[in-house]
Amino acid sequence: MPPLESFDRNDTMDFRSVFLVIGILLTTLAVMMGIPAIFDLLDGHPDWEVFTVSAGVTLFVGVAMALTSRAGSMRLSTRQAFMMTTFSWIALTVFAALPFHFGALGLSFTDAYFEAMSGLTTTGSTVIVGLDAAPSGILVWRALLQWLGGIGIIVMAIAILPMLNVGGMQLFRMESSDQSEKALPRTAQVASAIGVIYLVLTGIWAGSYWLAGMSGFEAVAHSMTTIATGGFSTSDKSMAHFDSAAVDCIATAGMVVGALPFLLYLKTLQGNWLALFSDSQVQCFISIVVTIILVMTGWLWLEHGFDPVMSLRLASFNIVSIITGTGYATSDYSLWGSFALPIFFFIMFIGGCAGSTTCGIKVFRIQVLYAAARTQIHHLVEPHGVFIPYYNRRPISDEVIVSVLSFFFMWFFSFCALALALGVLGLDFLTAFSSAATAIANVGPALGPIVGPSGTFQPLPEAAKWLMAGGMLVGRLELFTVFVMLSHSFWRG
Repeated sequence: MPPLESFDRNDTMDFRSVFLVIGILLTTLAVMMGIPAIFDLLDGHPDWEVFTVSAGVTLFVGVAMALTSRAGSMRLSTRQAFMMTTFSWIALTVFAALPFHFGALGLSFTDAYFEAMSGLTTTGSTVIVGLDAAPSGILVWRALLQWLGGIGIIVMAIAILPMLNVGGMQLFRMESSDQSEKALPRTAQVASAIGVIYLVLTGIWAGSYWLAGMSGFEAVAHSMTTIATGGFSTSDKSMAHFDSAAVDCIATAGMVVGALPFLLYLKTLQGNWLALFSDSQVQCFISIVVTIILVMTGWLWLEHGFDPVMSLRLASFNIVSIITGTGYATSDYSLWGSFALPIFFFIMFIGGCAGSTTCGIKVFRIQVLYAAARTQIHHLVEPHGVFIPYYNRRPISDEVIVSVLSFFFMWFFSFCALALALGVLGLDFLTAFSSAATAIANVGPALGPIVGPSGTFQPLPEAAKWLMAGGMLVGRLELFTVFVMLSHSFWRG
């Protein structure tokens, strides 16, 4: 897909291509609603009717949009790609919220929309209390939403964001000269192959969870939210419900797998066996994770008196869960002391690798800024020297550096604005700032007694939930994908 650097002045605002894509996605969502309907029907729970009617409404709207828009061209302009990405996520969330609103849980539409947005953006924040007694259909639906959101963000990261030059993602444009892509030259074929890998990994982790002692239902539900780094669980206690070292190890490995670039898995299967481990982004991510785990293990062992094995188990699981934005918990880490609290707060921002199911700032952007800063220091020491910043053994263009710097500014500006807005609504400092961080970074649990690992977002005022839902959307779509549409020039044609 060729890069489009600017809007075409002669580009008319033809919405048909956008509506066609949204219609296809809604039709897919309607088909998926049949799965939880079957679970509730087998359990004899009346919510099967809610899922069936919701599927019918979603299918009708989706098919109608697709049929009435099929005369449009399937060639998306840059402007249409921005619109399609943002509006499709919003539309899918509205219809995905219907079972939550009209089902047995009886959530208000605000809570239903919050839960659906949290699912599709793989955030993992929840307003539902009593998951252990919730209908199986709702539990399956929550897992499915995160699973679909996970593969959706991978496809967006390899097919759309590089084309739109969002936040330095142009570094990951697929090149026709790349030898590993010759077998799969088209973006659609690459996306399909990655989808198969995603499905296979989900199956592997479902089997592993089952062997570790979960029921078949729990294993499938958690495998979907693990690979998607989403964090929805079937229990209010999250993974602590199972109290199993084997489950913790499997989940930790699954979250790491979900946080690595899926395109590199494909290259590995195509014969480039070193593609994954020779990538500087992967190396940096693993190094950061291992370092923080060792530091936190030492803190729990020496300061809190846990034995070394338990310290390593608790630190590994919870650090990986938060840094990847998954949001599972086996312990209330906000009670681990004054040293642990800021660590968990700051690692919320990091995220995983580009092209994975994770969100946050992403490791490659930190690497780009570090390389640029290092080059600047060399220039200050030797003004007449020639120094070039590199990423993954390739020179970084000024365009990429400016793009990453702009992303950092907008990311922290959005975070501060959301935190201040939540503070205006009456939330205390810790709740407001950690809730803003967990929304923008799509992490899940925040910090403190209200919205921490042991709480939910149910007590928050409705306005706060709408603000956080907006934060989840903005963070998941890499900020500029949404903010560009607030520009007057975007709508000029």
